[in-house]
Amino acid sequence: MFTGIITEVGEVVSIEDHGTVKRLAIACGYPIDSIPIGASIANAGICLTVTTLAARGNTATVFTVDASSETVDRTTLGDWQPGRRINLERALRIGDELGGHIVSGHVDGVAEIVSREDRDGTARFVFRAPGPLARFIAEKGSVALDGTSLTVNGVDGDTFSVTLIPHTLAVTTWGQAQPGDRVNIEVDTMARYAARLADTRDAGY
Repeated sequence: MFTGIITEVGEVVSIEDHGTVKRLAIACGYPIDSIPIGASIANAGICLTVTTLAARGNTATVFTVDASSETVDRTTLGDWQPGRRINLERALRIGDELGGHIVSGHVDGVAEIVSREDRDGTARFVFRAPGPLARFIAEKGSVALDGTSLTVNGVDGDTFSVTLIPHTLAVTTWGQAQPGDRVNIEVDTMARYAARLADTRDAGY
């Protein structure tokens, strides 16, 4: 589980195809001795398992992860190339502060940035959600975009808006995000279960 509070920005070093699996090497600033093999790390919101570790100079760590065809098809991972910067978050530990909202790292689909408006250091983004996911997005609710926990400002059909503060823009990949970019979206778990309960009630279960 994760909170959607980004703790590091990593860089894709290499991508290799192994049949239906893509193997990615990611460079980051996490200390190498703090990441056990088998650890879960959210990469742009995608929960992936660390398979190997290596030092890169004196300050960087490179870890590898494997992504299945299902993950590639459902997320932006298929678009990634070496040099791409991605938001990272380590898995939540008992006792950690829950600063965002509960995020599973199981991406639901891909949203598109429709517009960006910068004002006084903040940035207001409008996104278009995939049709089947729009019903789970509510004003003042939570949504995870590229792994970042954000509050929804408003909803209009299949589009919704969020506002990012200067700090978030500075310490994540959002500072460089532009209209037309595709981002991973994970809807709020509570919204998903509320919708499911409503469906079963209407169906008479």
